[in-house]
Amino acid sequence: MSWKNTQQNSFADALVIEHKSLSELDDVHNIINWSEIEQTLSNLYSSKTGASAYPPIMMFKILILQAWYGLSDEALEKQIARDLMFRRFIDLSLSEVVPDHATIWRFRQLLNTENLLEPLLEQINHHLEQNSIIVSLGLINIIDATVIEAKQSRKRKGRNGNNTQDPEAGYEV
Repeated sequence: MSWKNTQQNSFADALVIEHKSLSELDDVHNIINWSEIEQTLSNLYSSKTGASAYPPIMMFKILILQAWYGLSDEALEKQIARDLMFRRFIDLSLSEVVPDHATIWRFRQLLNTENLLEPLLEQINHHLEQNSIIVSLGLINIIDATVIEAKQSRKRKGRNGNNTQDPEAGYEV
């Protein structure tokens, strides 16, 4: 079966202004080894005839967004249509049609029938855990455990060399 070409950027894509809110999922996207997952999904559709299907990797990314943001199929369809960050994560051009909720449902059913959904989600979670990323409902946290001494915790010397910090205003570790 042939896949729809969703990688081709349109003129409208070139007009989208880069903003930090659009790149919130970029770190997560770059950590995950999508080629492994794409290889697993490559044999899902065996028919050589019929209309072009959405790429399985894109559909799987949609299911990931659904799990992370707790959206129904209908709400997810609307969110992808409206949200540039979601489109960017799933590699869907502004000129491309958003998969409808029935397509999303059928793809999830196909993955469940093939017993692929849970193992693939576990693989994603493993990639994220290795890189200290915690995903909870609608929130992605990148954990950096670097300890940095805050400027306020340093002792300040006055003109006479004495500490000018109020001893009751802080604590020592």
